[in-house]
Amino acid sequence: MTDLPTAIRTVRWMVRDTFRQSVASKLFWVMLGVTLLCTVFCFGITVDVPGERPRHPHEIPSRIPAGQVAPGAAEGTPVSGGRMSLGFGLVEFGVPKFRADAVRFLQVWLAGVLADTVGVLLALVWTAGFLPTFLEPHAVTVLLAKPAPRWSLLVGKYLGVVLFVGLHAALFVGGTWVGIGASTGVWDPAYWLAVPLLVTNFAVFYAVSALLAVCTRSTVVAIFGTILFWVLCWAMNLTHHRLAGFDVPGVSAASATLVEAGYWVLPKPLDLSGLFFEVMGAGAYSMPVPELAAVREKGLFRPDLAVGSSLLAAAAVLGLAAYEFRKTDY
Repeated sequence: MTDLPTAIRTVRWMVRDTFRQSVASKLFWVMLGVTLLCTVFCFGITVDVPGERPRHPHEIPSRIPAGQVAPGAAEGTPVSGGRMSLGFGLVEFGVPKFRADAVRFLQVWLAGVLADTVGVLLALVWTAGFLPTFLEPHAVTVLLAKPAPRWSLLVGKYLGVVLFVGLHAALFVGGTWVGIGASTGVWDPAYWLAVPLLVTNFAVFYAVSALLAVCTRSTVVAIFGTILFWVLCWAMNLTHHRLAGFDVPGVSAASATLVEAGYWVLPKPLDLSGLFFEVMGAGAYSMPVPELAAVREKGLFRPDLAVGSSLLAAAAVLGLAAYEFRKTDY
């Protein structure tokens, strides 16, 4: 039986090989270029909030449009009056009445919506070919001849891709954080929490890509199968919150039970995004999904259980992929 140090060395070697493959395929430079473009975009942001004052501890967090009075707001509550410009002044729009809120609103959409949805899907597409290429018979048979367990080869490649995406997630968050901070003067450390959440979201669904790659050795199947699975999980997550947060007529007890079971078994991409809203304290003024806002208001949003169950699902799928890889003949 192969000893554990050999397996650990194999995992480390596969991680290094994944980074080498990313540079050789130019994917490293493509993702770095996207990060640089987003960083330059953030340097072109300006926020103008005239008459800003210290925040009252019980103040309504959302902005009050000029000329309107929010329900329950005391007479004389300041209107927003703030403006944010993007693209070095090309686009302007109203923002909350505090500079920090305006910046946080932008960061939530930049990392919590753009990067955590479009970015994760693009990362899944761009990295989908790593494992099928590695699993080609002419490439993998050389590695299988070495005294290393098969699971360590697959886990090493999986971890290599996840760490590669994690590096670029840190570069993206770090670059945009510096750009936003330099242009607005607001340096919010909570924005860095986007890095582990982005990596977690990617790692969960890349396990599905790994299973499809082992079973089919097809990049196309890995791409479309993973995206379809992501859509299924997102729909299940949304449906569950719809039923939990609103009174939906005509739903049978059996249907509600199936949705509840599916919600806890499958990964939860909507909840992972919602967790970023939670840690950024942005739910009071920026919650683009009404269903997520509804369960949050009812106290039914459990981000700890959402992350834990999603990681358990990923571990189960990766374990199944390792089992399939172990019994596959080459």
